[in-house]
Amino acid sequence: MNVYTQFESPLGLVTANANDDGLLGVWFESHKMELSDFGTQADDHPILKLTVLQLQEYFSGERREFSIPLAANGTEFQNKVWKALTTIPYGETWCYKDLAIAVGNPKASQAVGGANGKNPISIIVPCHRVIGKNGSLTGYAGGIDIKQALLELEARS
Repeated sequence: MNVYTQFESPLGLVTANANDDGLLGVWFESHKMELSDFGTQADDHPILKLTVLQLQEYFSGERREFSIPLAANGTEFQNKVWKALTTIPYGETWCYKDLAIAVGNPKASQAVGGANGKNPISIIVPCHRVIGKNGSLTGYAGGIDIKQALLELEARS
């Protein structure tokens, strides 16, 4: 059964959804979503409580790594890309080619960009750390302003 919770962050309202296997997604208000897609509200679900705690620690600069079970639904390739995203060190950025190399296919920059853009677990699977080759802030489902804020938060810590 899928469940969700919402909490206020320094970047606005955040929605997290999970099931008993793990975290399914973390969404900002700017994401196009419907709460009805996330199941029922369950603020006391253990994975959601852990997610809220660890995200609050992240926003306060106390946490750089997450220890939350993940259960995002994706293709084999998307899951490979999402796993590679979790290896980008806190406070660092990669370009899409770096990510393509990390998944073992240096010529797949566009494909990894597509998988990166479908990552449902914002922050914890840090797709915000992927930027354009020239250093530009490329698309982010939560909005470029949130991507910039996340990168600035990590640069300060």
